[in-house]
Amino acid sequence: MVGLRMKEEKARPVRFWFDNEEVEAFEGETVAAALVAAGMRGFGRNRATGARRGIFCAMGLCQECIVLMDGHVVEACRLPVCAGLEVRSV
Repeated sequence: MVGLRMKEEKARPVRFWFDNEEVEAFEGETVAAALVAAGMRGFGRNRATGARRGIFCAMGLCQECIVLMDGHVVEACRLPVCAGLEVRSV
């Protein structure tokens, strides 16, 4: 039996903004993945201690990676990147 060959689709490169800094990413990857790929490990601060916050569970359960998008708090690990997206740290 001959296996089917699937054409590999490559994600389109896009740019989005995080705290007024342009970040290169691939369309459809999460904001958290794009920020980590860009070298940003902590992209928020704990309100009580001031400690840096970043990815912990990467599934949207712990809310360590929360960011602001359009004034709403969202988990960066669940937010897909798209061209022109504007995101801010909390």
